[in-house]
Amino acid sequence: MTPSPSLWERFQKYSLQYDDLGFSFDISRMRFPDGFLEKMRPQCELAFKRMDELEAGAIANPDENRMVGHYWLRAPELAPDAALRGEIEETLAAIKSFTSAVHRGEIAAPDGKPFTDILLIGIGGSALGPQFIADALGGARDPMRIHFLDNTDPDGMDKVLAAIKDRLPQTLAVVISKSGGTKETRNGMLEAQAKFRSAGLNPPAHFVAVTGKDSELDRTASSQKWLKRFPMWDWVGGRTSVMSAVGLVPAALQGLDVDAFLAGAAAMDGKTRVHDTAKNAAMLVALMWYYAGDGKGAKDMVVLPYKDRLMLFSKYLQQLVMESLGKEKDLDGKTVNQGIAVYGNKGSTDQHAYVQQLREGVLNFFVTFIEVRKDRATASSEVEPGITSGDYLQGFLRGTRAALYEGGRDSITISLPEVTAYTVGALIALYERAVGFYATLVNVNAYHQPGVEAGKKAATRIIDLQQRVVKALTAPATAADIAAGLNADAEDVYHILTHLAANGGAVRKAGATPGEDTFGPP
Repeated sequence: MTPSPSLWERFQKYSLQYDDLGFSFDISRMRFPDGFLEKMRPQCELAFKRMDELEAGAIANPDENRMVGHYWLRAPELAPDAALRGEIEETLAAIKSFTSAVHRGEIAAPDGKPFTDILLIGIGGSALGPQFIADALGGARDPMRIHFLDNTDPDGMDKVLAAIKDRLPQTLAVVISKSGGTKETRNGMLEAQAKFRSAGLNPPAHFVAVTGKDSELDRTASSQKWLKRFPMWDWVGGRTSVMSAVGLVPAALQGLDVDAFLAGAAAMDGKTRVHDTAKNAAMLVALMWYYAGDGKGAKDMVVLPYKDRLMLFSKYLQQLVMESLGKEKDLDGKTVNQGIAVYGNKGSTDQHAYVQQLREGVLNFFVTFIEVRKDRATASSEVEPGITSGDYLQGFLRGTRAALYEGGRDSITISLPEVTAYTVGALIALYERAVGFYATLVNVNAYHQPGVEAGKKAATRIIDLQQRVVKALTAPATAADIAAGLNADAEDVYHILTHLAANGGAVRKAGATPGEDTFGPP
């Protein structure tokens, strides 16, 4: 399909090339009017100013009175003082030294054999970033295989540990938690330690901690004499921690090029630091989010990377974007209920899933296409005369983009040359800064997560109530009867009792309604 002259002209006007990085950014299929960028200039200037202040060490997270320093991780020379710069550089050197010793067999399993597997135990930002990096950049020739315990689902943990099988004696467990008190991570650590002990192994000889100084986990690792401890800093949030020890320890152990990863991010940071909106890809992306959702998140962001290796990118972006921007109140305390919903998977798979609705259904979204120009590392065979599978992938991307635009659906297209440690680092850096810019455009704090903390507190309340329910469960009774004796909500008690019954902690006798069900001790 040949674009009309008007679209060709719009493409030339609204596409940005970073030739030295191999990246390009096309916002021409977003239907903003020509005066939109100029209209937004004052807000952009404020966002540039706030970002400069953040990188210089200002308190950019006012709720927690913290600096926000993930940009320093790939450019320690920008840290606001020599002490911070030294910590970043020393930690990176320690990571490289430790992983090199593991790969050479100088740090080995207690049986003298080299470690072959990594078991990463974490949740949220302590797992999503490492998972994305491992899936995007890993391969069959990596010196170590990596596995993840990223939930408190017992069956899920059993499945992961079963996959390791008889390699458990050669498995290095990396436990990641800033506070050390995150219950999902704590549970995964305890389950893994129990598995090691049941196999006759000594967990401390296999365990590494990535955590905050003097945290609960730090104290545990110190007292139990774990193999190694690496720091997490309070000025790095979980969702922007992939270039700290959180992401670099597992990536280096897996054998990935962490120097190139950091260099790609630093290069993109350099490009997106400029105060020229037309030449700043991160600001253009943030402005397109603002335009699409009228500054209120009114439309969802559908992320479609046309590359299997980037399949987890939309999942990674869900946390980065939604936890950063999904806020009830703005910086002035006004209730705004901001946020942008993110979903997606990969192309062209989703052309056989939800593209039908994107093309003809409710118009409550905009699309981000991510194109990888290089098809593969090896030579391609033809699936038709003169045509390869990669040609079809490109055709599906461009065809879907054109079809959506014809149907009144807007899209952004980001193109990169290939999937490498360097380009993945640059891609992450692009979105980290876009999130920061957008937060200023809509006046929210991108660096706290009060809703997540509220959920943790609610979960703790339920666990505390369960302990009281177990003690009260002395004879068959209804949920309402037990709740009345505990001064608790009957529905909360009912769900606790059904959970206990499903797992051998209670006996349930079904009634005509939930209120008539009775529960007794096992």
